[in-house]
Amino acid sequence: MPSFLWYDDIINLNREMCIMQLSDTTIQILKNFATINPNIVVKTGKVLETISVAKNILGRVEVDEEFTQEFGIYDLNVFLNVLGLVDQPNLKFQDGYVLIGDSTGRSKIKYYFCAPSLLTAPTKEIKMPETDISFTLDNDTFSKIKRAASALDKTELIITGKTNIVNLSVGEDGNETTNTFSIDVDGKSKVDKYRLIYNISNLKFLPGTYQVDISSKLISKFTNSNENLCYWIALEKNSTYGV
Repeated sequence: MPSFLWYDDIINLNREMCIMQLSDTTIQILKNFATINPNIVVKTGKVLETISVAKNILGRVEVDEEFTQEFGIYDLNVFLNVLGLVDQPNLKFQDGYVLIGDSTGRSKIKYYFCAPSLLTAPTKEIKMPETDISFTLDNDTFSKIKRAASALDKTELIITGKTNIVNLSVGEDGNETTNTFSIDVDGKSKVDKYRLIYNISNLKFLPGTYQVDISSKLISKFTNSNENLCYWIALEKNSTYGV
């Protein structure tokens, strides 16, 4: 009997010594996810997901860290601010909360989790329909689009084009005399006639180059070229394809 007690003590000690540090990349992703939804449910494993309250934006990433328990964070920005209170934050997960310590072990923060059932989180995996239009969106091009939207005070990104050219235009759908900015990128489409519209405020992804796949079902997927990171973004209902 004593040997079993000794073994249990070692297991419990190892659990207590299990400390996680979040990489800078993971923290940047969490900051980005907080712009999509202020809360998040972290499930066991290496995958982090978030979905907007309107359920028109979903983000998914596989990180280096592996989480061994499920927990909910009600205000992700507050949690990230708490991490910034200490240098090299060390996370020690407990039932119902996490202890966040600094590199010296002198400072410690006790942060309580929220019940996942109270939060908005993805409940099923998105099955992307067949791709009808595709192109590559690099960071420089997207930066120009965002600057143009700010300068022109426009909220819509309108995508038109032909078989091998995709035109990205910042403007106002239905207003032919509005000021616009447009840029062409190489791409592919199954038809020459389409007018697809995004609300630019929904394009909330980290800087980088993305492979963009759009379905005529008005759902799109943005896949980061360097990270295992994807966003699914719904198009506006007044988008048209093939008519």
